[in-house]
Amino acid sequence: MNDARRAFRGAKLMLFAGDDLLVIRRDDLPGLEWAGYLDLPGGLREPGETPEACVLRELREELGLDLPVELLRVALIRHAPKGVEWFFAAHGPADLVDRVRFGDEGQGWKPMRPEGFVEAEDAIPHFRVILGNYLRTI
Repeated sequence: MNDARRAFRGAKLMLFAGDDLLVIRRDDLPGLEWAGYLDLPGGLREPGETPEACVLRELREELGLDLPVELLRVALIRHAPKGVEWFFAAHGPADLVDRVRFGDEGQGWKPMRPEGFVEAEDAIPHFRVILGNYLRTI
């Protein structure tokens, strides 16, 4: 297992439901990084998790969705100041929005056009760039 798989901080998912991207509005709590911003599903790793297991667990917790690992494709492995972050993309059917069961983290969720996320000033800035770069590859 290479270092990026063994020692990573967390994982995020650019999850497409048909033509839309599923996004979460972060909690607006004092001290929370990027409080109130639009975010992608995902989060910090738990002990022993692989990047895939981390992002799929977070997706279940945040949006109540179970995706097969085979749908995940690695979009970026980012060496950030706080540690290695994995970014995955998955393309599912439009009816994924009907299966969402929002969890207890964040203020809410919504489907939106991916280009809208890239342009949104209230979306996490480096996620906007990562998504924009990914969109140019598909």
